[in-house]
Amino acid sequence: MSNEATGALNARSTGADAGNLGYLALGLTLLAYGLLSTGILSGTAAGNSAHLAHLLGGLTLFIAGLWQFRGGEGFTGTAFTSLGAFWATWSTASGAGKNAAGLFLLLWALLALTLTVAGWNAGLFSRVVYGLLTLSLVLSAIATFSTTAGLAKTAGWIAAASGLAAWYWATSALTNSAWGREVLPVR
Repeated sequence: MSNEATGALNARSTGADAGNLGYLALGLTLLAYGLLSTGILSGTAAGNSAHLAHLLGGLTLFIAGLWQFRGGEGFTGTAFTSLGAFWATWSTASGAGKNAAGLFLLLWALLALTLTVAGWNAGLFSRVVYGLLTLSLVLSAIATFSTTAGLAKTAGWIAAASGLAAWYWATSALTNSAWGREVLPVR
């Protein structure tokens, strides 16, 4: 495993690592995005919740990324600040046309692909989180360009699965650190 990609996996707490915070923010934001994209939650309240979840998740990720950069963690610093910028921007993009939104999603899918390749050696959770995020963004982009509701729902479920993996990754690292032993398996 690379030293930069294991911030959320460290069983010890240094007080300077924001990896767990970043992966919790990424996980919960992806869960919100994914579940709202599936259509199982709908209406005005769901739309307002989506904007808030994306903005709050984006800001939290961005701050966690800056924190990671300060601690010398280039991979998670890059991942969190860039994904934070994505979610914060996405929260305000509701008025964008389908071509602009589709292009935006496709370009961010390239970032997610970069993170997948760069973090591949960090282990299973890194591959799952960033790989599913990449797939979700590609499918979301295609669905946006073609206005295919079924594909958008599939992309939503994949995003939710990625979010669940990120959430579990951070939850296990936090729990194992707090208990001083492996309570929730990470491998």
